Amino acid sequence: MGALPWVLPALLLAACLLPSRGLACACGCGIYEVGTSSMIPTGAGLEAFTDYDFQDQNRNWSGTSLAPAADNADRDIRTSWYTLGAQEMFNRSWGLRLEVPYEDRHFVTTGGATGGELVSLNFGGLGDIRLEGIYTGFSPDLSKGITFGLKFPTGGYGTNDSYQDIDRDTEIGSGSTDILLGGFGRFNFDTDYGWSGFAQALLDVPVLTQARYRPGAEFDAALGAYYNGLRIGRLLVSPIGQLKLSIRGRDTGANSANPVASGFVRVLAAPGLEIDLHPFKVYADVELPLYYRFTGDQLVARTLFRLSVGRMF
Repeated sequence: MGALPWVLPALLLAACLLPSRGLACACGCGIYEVGTSSMIPTGAGLEAFTDYDFQDQNRNWSGTSLAPAADNADRDIRTSWYTLGAQEMFNRSWGLRLEVPYEDRHFVTTGGATGGELVSLNFGGLGDIRLEGIYTGFSPDLSKGITFGLKFPTGGYGTNDSYQDIDRDTEIGSGSTDILLGGFGRFNFDTDYGWSGFAQALLDVPVLTQARYRPGAEFDAALGAYYNGLRIGRLLVSPIGQLKLSIRGRDTGANSANPVASGFVRVLAAPGLEIDLHPFKVYADVELPLYYRFTGDQLVARTLFRLSVGRMF
C-alpha cells in the first residue's frame, strides 16, 4: 500500500460531511474524466490532485449548427468544477481512484413570476462523487488497464421552491447511481521514448434513478500524443495534443426537462501542456469544438478549459 493509505477514506468521509443543496448536469461534464497521460498510472504509490474545469454555455445549438437564441428559453449556463481527488496504486496490478467535486453555476433562463422574464440564478454545492477501481495487470509496465466503479447521488437534486426555474438537467446532482466502466492504454511511437501516445475511454450508465428522472448514458473517449524530450534540469515539459469524443443519450422520465432537447455528439481538439517536477505535476488544456450534433435546442460552449495539479507520495 502507498505511503499515505488514509487519504482515500479521509476524503470520502469529508465528502459525506459536506452540506448538499437541493439544487445533473447535461453539460457533458464527463468529458473531463478522460484524457492526458497523467491520469494513467505508471507504478505503485499515491497521487493526490485537484482539478479546476470550466465552460460557459452561451450559444444556442440545434443539430449541427448555431440556432437563434430565441429558440431556447435558457440563455447561459456558466459552470466551474472544483475537484479534490486521490489515486492510489496498492501494487502494480490494483488501485483505487476517488473524486469529490464541488460545482458552482451561474444560470440565466426565461421564467420568473410572469414566465417571460430573464432570471439570473447562482447556485452551487457538492457534486456526485466517483469511486473507481483500477486494474493494470495486463502488462509489466502498467501500460494497459481497465477501470470500474460507481458514481453516487451525493449532489443535490429535486424540486426547490427557491429555484423553481432550474430544471433537472441543470441541477448540481443527477440523483442517479451510475455504473462506470472504462479502459486505457499507453504506447510509444519511437524507440527512444521521445514521442508517446495514449487512449482512454469511459462509459457512464445510470442504473438506479430517483424522482422520475433518468439522465442519458454517456460515452467519452480521448486519443492523444505527447513529447517527452523537453527537459530543463529536473523539469520535464510535455506538449500534448488530443482528440476527444463525447456521446450522450437522451434524458427520459416524467421529470425530464425536455427529452426532445437532450443528447448530443461532440468531437473536440484539446491542445495542452504538462509540466512534471517530481513529485509535482501540472496539466492544462483548452478544448475546442470540431464537430457538434445536438438533439433539439441546447446551449453549447465555445471552449472548455481544464487545469490539474497533482502530487505524488
